[in-house]
Amino acid sequence: MNGYAWKLFPLFLGLISLPAFSAEEQSSRFFASLGTGSMSGVYYPVGGAICAIVNRDLQATGVRCSRETTPGSVYNVDALESDELEFAIVQSDVAYAAAGGKGAFTGKPFAELRTVMVLYPELVTVVVRPEIHEVADLAGKRVNAGPVGSGARVTWATIIQALGLKESDAPQIVDMPADAIGTALCSGQLDAEVMVMGHPSARVASLLAGCPLNLLAVKGSAIDELVASTPYLRSGQILGSLYGLPNDTPSLGVSAVLMTTADMNDKAVEAFARALATNVQALKREHPALAELSIQQMVSGNLPAPLHPAAEKVFKEMGVLK
Repeated sequence: MNGYAWKLFPLFLGLISLPAFSAEEQSSRFFASLGTGSMSGVYYPVGGAICAIVNRDLQATGVRCSRETTPGSVYNVDALESDELEFAIVQSDVAYAAAGGKGAFTGKPFAELRTVMVLYPELVTVVVRPEIHEVADLAGKRVNAGPVGSGARVTWATIIQALGLKESDAPQIVDMPADAIGTALCSGQLDAEVMVMGHPSARVASLLAGCPLNLLAVKGSAIDELVASTPYLRSGQILGSLYGLPNDTPSLGVSAVLMTTADMNDKAVEAFARALATNVQALKREHPALAELSIQQMVSGNLPAPLHPAAEKVFKEMGVLK
């Protein structure tokens, strides 16, 4: 055997020793991509937590979860519809609009969109320069409201519409890379950053630590009317203690929801629903945004789209649904 062959020999032995899967085992395996958000947001690490728990049962279920970074909720819905993704985390307001053919989805309802479970509340979080004290102060100011395709951008547009601001008084939307926002806020090139997220958030903590900035209260009669008239919105408080702030910040928010489609493989949906619903305590430990999660919360409130039948089956078997 020549020298080159000797170099290949250990590799050959290694290939022989790899476990072989039968054709039946291979055909029974299902690869599920999970759309999340940007790597600097909360969806991405939460998606990692979900996949870690689902993949614990890979040998039993044959379902493997792979987390994918994406621009956000609107993109995720479109990717579900085009079969680019099997599962995705989506803001409830975006999912509600998509299912009903409203807002950005006017005239093209996604009737096949389905809910797997509700994950956690997300609050509108506005980091502002110190001279801005209320939403009215943002008139004409430069605001980053997330990239095109993000849920934050959709939610912010809803808020601006509810406030009834004239076009001349509306904040100016500025598109900016996520890694440039902190510097822009501190230098005065940007006046506010709008996010919709669970808390605590490493991103929010990093922005507040960079220079004197504040969290803006999103409140008032127009906001109260918006929440009262919109089934997927709820009032909430961003706890000041999470960021070393003296006071809580009132705001409104939605929910982060795990979504799929009506024709998704029942085995895959059941694997996701059962793994997460039976490992709530482990899931809560994976990320602070999930700390208040309960199995009852997973199916509570106004779901943006019907439960997938395989997820509904799991929750009925566990006694959460009748």
